[in-house]
This record gives sequence, structure tokens and C-alpha cells, in this order.
Amino acid sequence: MCESGINIPQMRISIGQVDDAVAMTQQWLEQLHHLCDHGKKHASSVDLAQANVMLGEVRAKLDAALAGLEDAAPSPDVTVELL
Repeated sequence: MCESGINIPQMRISIGQVDDAVAMTQQWLEQLHHLCDHGKKHASSVDLAQANVMLGEVRAKLDAALAGLEDAAPSPDVTVELL
């Protein structure tokens, strides 16, 4: 469970929860972007679309963090002792 000094399964769950929250925010931004676009508020529409792209990049980083957890070998600085 904590061979590398952190609880990897719990870390996966936590990163997944953050990813879910970001995904929901992306959906909201998409709706706001379309509302501004249809309302002829071009500058706001562009800014919202750009924010949505940035959130896509955040989600890619979260995926990379999850992959890094899978590949992570136990740190040589961490010792686990049975008590």
C-alpha cells in the first residue's frame, strides 16, 4: 500500500476526483462559450474557449501524473518495516 511512501491507490482516486471536477468545469465553459458566441460577445467567447483548451491541458497533465504513479518504483530513501 505505502511502499513508495504514499498511498498509491488513494492518490489515484484523488487525481481521478480532480479530473472529474475539471471535466465538469470544461462542460460549463463550453456552454458559456456558446452562449457568448450566440450573444455576439466575441471577445468573451474567445477567452472562454481558450480557458477550455487550458483545462484540456490540465487533464492531460493529470493523465501523465497517473501514468507516473503506475511507473513509479519505490524510492530507495523509503523503508517499510513490519511492526
